[in-house]
Amino acid sequence: MARLELASPDLAIMGGQPAGPDILLQMGLDCACGRHGAADLVAAHKWFNIAAVKGSQDAVRYRKEISAEMTRSEIADAQRAAREWLSLH
Repeated sequence: MARLELASPDLAIMGGQPAGPDILLQMGLDCACGRHGAADLVAAHKWFNIAAVKGSQDAVRYRKEISAEMTRSEIADAQRAAREWLSLH
């Protein structure tokens, strides 16, 4: 049975392997709807970016939807955070 470790979303692993696109998509959805506190569209965009890179078409759609509610600066911050996460993982 795979173990899911999400104590820190930035360190998300499943069974010792990096989280797949479905887990990353869910992390974006959780951030977008505020499941663990206040909604955070920058963090949601970041996770949708990463999930999209890993092949999630749903993430592409959700990223586009929330982008309409974000400033250019917020989108740039999210893209920067996604690039940083991908470079570390």
